[in-house]
Amino acid sequence: MQVVSLPRGGDDDTLWAVVASVGRKNRIAEVYRSRSKALEDREWRAQQVSAYADFLTRSQQPIPHYSVTPIRRADLPRKWSPLPALGFLRGQFV
Repeated sequence: MQVVSLPRGGDDDTLWAVVASVGRKNRIAEVYRSRSKALEDREWRAQQVSAYADFLTRSQQPIPHYSVTPIRRADLPRKWSPLPALGFLRGQFV
């Protein structure tokens, strides 16, 4: 049996993105090297949205939906930065 080692470092540019969606708008909320970490983050964000759902509705803020998808490092927007858990900052979906 032959063991093949996978390339590490700069050769593997696949990341896992937690994506926030509101309507037709999608934003990358956070990125991780492992899918399991991305799924944990998605679950945490969904819990935050659930906890603040009434507040979001009363303040007429959009309620984001989170998903996890693979992404290449090259596909990240140039000036990307992580989103807050509720997906908005200063009243606007960022």
